[in-house]
Amino acid sequence: MAETESTAAQGSPAADEATEPEKTQAQDQVDNTAAKLNKLTLRIWPPSQPTRDAVVNRLVETLSSQSVLSKRYGTIPEEEASSVAKSIEEEAFTLAGAAFSPDDDGIEILQMYSKEISKRMLDTVKSRASATAPSDAPSGTEAPSGEEISSSSVKEEA
Repeated sequence: MAETESTAAQGSPAADEATEPEKTQAQDQVDNTAAKLNKLTLRIWPPSQPTRDAVVNRLVETLSSQSVLSKRYGTIPEEEASSVAKSIEEEAFTLAGAAFSPDDDGIEILQMYSKEISKRMLDTVKSRASATAPSDAPSGTEAPSGEEISSSSVKEEA
């Protein structure tokens, strides 16, 4: 008989009223969260200062340590690489920022920023390598025996 009474109590209107406020409160929380998410806009431009600092740090690492780039153009001392990296990032940021429109989501501007950094980094290492290379030296690569190998013969062998 006790089981019958508890089953009957669960189906009673009083029991339904007790869970209804909980459902309403939970639904209100879901609705509030959905409204907040609808108002949320993600913008990737301008990058935050920690992101810009990370870009500079990565540039310093690339310019001053052994990499594919340094094998071809040489490394830059870390102190000089730091000032060069800051300059590269600042110039790219300024250029990209000038092209930014508040209506954009920033993807194209971020791509421009990234391309400018790459272009300026490559221009820097190329100009530095040509400035430090002796002007009377041939453009070939020195072989272990002391013979010069031209870059065209290296390409032919590859």
